[in-house]
Amino acid sequence: MLFSSLEFLYLFLPLVLFFYFSCPLRWRNIVLLVFSLIFYGWGEPVYVFLMVFTITIDYVFGLLIEKNLDKKPKARRYLVAAVASNLLILGFFKYAGFIVSNLRLIPGLGGLEVPDISLPIGISFYTFQALSYVIDVYRGDTRAQHNIGYFGAYVTLFPQLIAGPIVRYRDIDDQLTHRAHSVAMAASGIRTFTAGLCKKVLLANPAGELWKYFSGLPEGELTVAGAWLGIVAYTFQIYFDFSGYSDMAIGLGKIFGFRFLENFNYPYISRSITEFWRRWHISLSTWFREYVYIPLGGNRAGAARTYFNLFVVWLLTGLWHGDNWNFVIWGLYYFFLLFIEKAFLGRLLERTPAFVRHIYTMFFVVVGWVIFVFDSTDGLTLGRGVGYLKTMFGMGGAGFINSADIWDIARSALLISVMVFASLPLARRAFWRAYEKKGRRVSLASGALCIAALLVCTAYLVDSSFNPFLYFRF
Repeated sequence: MLFSSLEFLYLFLPLVLFFYFSCPLRWRNIVLLVFSLIFYGWGEPVYVFLMVFTITIDYVFGLLIEKNLDKKPKARRYLVAAVASNLLILGFFKYAGFIVSNLRLIPGLGGLEVPDISLPIGISFYTFQALSYVIDVYRGDTRAQHNIGYFGAYVTLFPQLIAGPIVRYRDIDDQLTHRAHSVAMAASGIRTFTAGLCKKVLLANPAGELWKYFSGLPEGELTVAGAWLGIVAYTFQIYFDFSGYSDMAIGLGKIFGFRFLENFNYPYISRSITEFWRRWHISLSTWFREYVYIPLGGNRAGAARTYFNLFVVWLLTGLWHGDNWNFVIWGLYYFFLLFIEKAFLGRLLERTPAFVRHIYTMFFVVVGWVIFVFDSTDGLTLGRGVGYLKTMFGMGGAGFINSADIWDIARSALLISVMVFASLPLARRAFWRAYEKKGRRVSLASGALCIAALLVCTAYLVDSSFNPFLYFRF
C-alpha cells in the first residue's frame, strides 16, 4: 500500500487515527503494531510471518546481549548470531538470484537453476533498523526493550517501514514509552505529510511519465537533447519520489508523536559530491558511517586505510540498493568521485566559484542516475544504459535535436521550472519568515492550502493510473 494511494488516504489512515486516539496511552504502541502489520501484509500477507520472525529473533538476542554485557565474549557471540541471522535473511531474499545467476557463468555450473524469490517490501530498511538495535544494545548505547509489543512497533512502524528514513532504535527509545501529542505537532505533521504528497503526486509522477517516454525510445530515435531531457526528468523524479515519501513518513510520525530525523536536505544545491551525500538519503549515509565506516577505523589509520574503508562502504551501499551489477558500478562510481575529492579535488573546489562547483556536482550526479536506473527492470538493461550514455554525449542516436524534442521541451518547461524551484530551500525559508511575523494568519492559510493540495492530489490519483514508487523494491 502506497501513502499516495486512495486506499491509504481515505481508508487505512482514518481507521488508524480513530483507533489510535481512542485508546489509552499504554495501548497505542500495540495499535500501531497491529495496523503496521496490516499495512505491511496488504500486498504480501505471507511476508508478515517473516516480519514477526525478525521481530522475535532480534527481541530475544537484544535481551541476551544485555544480560551478558559483563561477559563480553558471550555477548559478542550473541551479537554475531543476531547480525548473521538478519544478514542471512536479507541475503536469501534479496541476493540469492543474483549470486546463482553469476555462478552460472562459471564453466560447469551453467545448469544451476536461478531461484525466483519475490522480494519482501522494505526488507533492506527494516533489516538495517533491526541491526542497529542489537549493535547499539551491545555497545551500551541503548537499553534492550523488554516489551516485545513496543519493540515490534519500532520494527514495523508503518510510517517509515517500507522506505525509511532508517530510524535507529536509540533515537526513538524514549519516544516509544514517553511521547507527547499536541495539536501543534499534529498540524506540523499534516503540513509535512501534505508537502510530501504533493512532491510525489504532482511532481515525481509527471516527471516519471516524461522519463518513461524517453527511456522507451529506441536508441536510433533518441537524440542528444532528448536523452538529457529524459535523465533530467528522472533526476527530479527520484528526488521528489523518495524525499516526498520521506516527508510523508516524517509527517505521519509527528501525528503519532514521533520525531524522525530528516532524510533529505536539498541535495541538489550541493557544491561537491561529498556535500551531496551529506544531504541525500541522510539516514542511510549515517547508518553506514556509524556501523561500517567508523568500526573499520574511519579515517584514523592513515590515507590508505581510509580509502579502503570508503571502498567497502560504497561497495555495500551499491549492493544495498539492489541485486544487479549496475548498483555495484554505481556504488564504485561514487567511491571513485569521493576518493578524488578527498585526495586532491576537494581543495581545488574550495577555490572555485560556487556556480562552477554546483555545475560539476550536478553533472556527475545526473550521470550517476543513468548508471542507477538501468537495472534490468522494464527492459532497462545495463547495455541499454551504456547506449543511453553514448547518446547523451553525441555518440550515436538520431542527432542533436529534432522537432519532437522542441515540443517536449516546450510542454515540459513549466514542470521543470517548478521542480527546480521546489528543489531549493526558498519556499521553506519564506514560510518560516512569514510564520515568525504573522504566525496565526500563516497557520490558517497553510491549513487551507493543505486541504486544497489534498483535493488536487486526490483528483490526480483518481484520474491517473501512473503512481509508481521507486524505492518500494529496495
